[in-house]
Amino acid sequence: MRTFFLISAFSLVSIFHCHSQKPNTTATPVAPRVSSEVPAAVMLTAYSTTLLANGKDRTRLRIALTDSLGKEIAPEGDTIRIYITGDGKVATPEGKSMAMHTDKTGKQYAECLLAKGTCNLVFIAGTKPDKVKVEAQSGKLWPGSHEIHTLPAGFVMMKPKPDQLPPTAKPIEKMIGADISFLPQIEAQGRKFFDSGQEKDAIKLLRDHGFNYIRLRIFVNPETKYGYSPGTGYCGLNQTLAMAQRIRNAGMKLLLDFHYSDYWADPQQQNKPEAWAALDFKTLQDSVRAYTIRVLLALKQQGTLPDMIQVGNEINHGILWPDGHVGNPDQLAFLLKAAVSGIEAVDAGIPVMMHLALGGQHDESVFWLDNMIARGVRFDIIGLSYYPRWHGTLEDLGSNLASLAKRYNKPVNVVEYSDYKREVHDIVFGLPGNAGKGACIWEPLGWRIGLFDQAGAATSLITVYDELKEKYLAAP
Repeated sequence: MRTFFLISAFSLVSIFHCHSQKPNTTATPVAPRVSSEVPAAVMLTAYSTTLLANGKDRTRLRIALTDSLGKEIAPEGDTIRIYITGDGKVATPEGKSMAMHTDKTGKQYAECLLAKGTCNLVFIAGTKPDKVKVEAQSGKLWPGSHEIHTLPAGFVMMKPKPDQLPPTAKPIEKMIGADISFLPQIEAQGRKFFDSGQEKDAIKLLRDHGFNYIRLRIFVNPETKYGYSPGTGYCGLNQTLAMAQRIRNAGMKLLLDFHYSDYWADPQQQNKPEAWAALDFKTLQDSVRAYTIRVLLALKQQGTLPDMIQVGNEINHGILWPDGHVGNPDQLAFLLKAAVSGIEAVDAGIPVMMHLALGGQHDESVFWLDNMIARGVRFDIIGLSYYPRWHGTLEDLGSNLASLAKRYNKPVNVVEYSDYKREVHDIVFGLPGNAGKGACIWEPLGWRIGLFDQAGAATSLITVYDELKEKYLAAP
């Protein structure tokens, strides 16, 4: 799930981003509550953002408050308003209808009170496929929201057969990673980075504090009028080639994140590139494969093939809408298989990741993975985003990771996170059977993340990664 989030003093703005949970199956650190802090935002977790539009499919909603640092706090008796836009309704955990009120603008809302810091409700899908916005508000606090996609009631559910779940055979190294795709834009503004008072290249600075992987997003034609970077082309192929060379020169590994769009791709938007907008479905598949090959051959030619590749970004609602929306599961599977085929045509040994924005949402993770694997989509590692304002508690994260690794015989990675830097790694690397392969912090170069101050100087918090490297990457 993504919403607008200011990440740094550089004024770079990005877009951020589900049924009941299984019991916790791994020892998970519990984040302390900070009861003395002042509330700043509403936290809303929808434990499924994909439901059937059959009038009865439902998901749990968990509502809490966070302080200015994003830490969950435990006020008592605060009133929360829940607004629904679209076909669906909110109800008590027992499924009973709630009284509706009308605000000054004429919009209807339900109301709940926080008890021991939380409020638990359910969302019940309507009877027509829809994109339903659920928003939780409390006074002037930053609201929490989710977009729930309700699918045709005739959706054909499929489950993989045992022979579709072989253990991952490709070697996958442990990762302490950072997505720093904004770096060229930051540097173009004249920003610099410092370590112990000395100016240092940002990539090498991260390397020197324990990071071994850099993740880069790539857009198809970001320079187009409605692309990510009109006229400039940041995060396009040329910029990616230059960054890949810098990463290789620093002795680090590269995770390449294909968005298959000219603009941000996430659970709320997965739009086709402008050049592909009018293509028929067969040509669209061919274009996905050909584009994937073209990018990878360009990287191979300069000796910087990625060490791991993501097919799409936060794709639990699909890619290349409307053709590849999750409500069209057969077509989504064909598009994903076209991308994987393109990767394998260049180098079949590169591990392939499928990335879902479902850190703590177990049932929706299973829904997506079951239906795609059963339809013949092959990959090597499961990637999840984990932002606690949308994706549940640390306990939810640990439980989901352990269950998915066991169910699908695949390693797992928290490939996007920001909060709970130490705890996320402890959870991932503490999974049974060495199933956890690491994590990748999203855009840590902005001062709001805490690793750097507004002048670009590394803070004491960056030493967490020195400790994580010693704990998890150092040779025994």
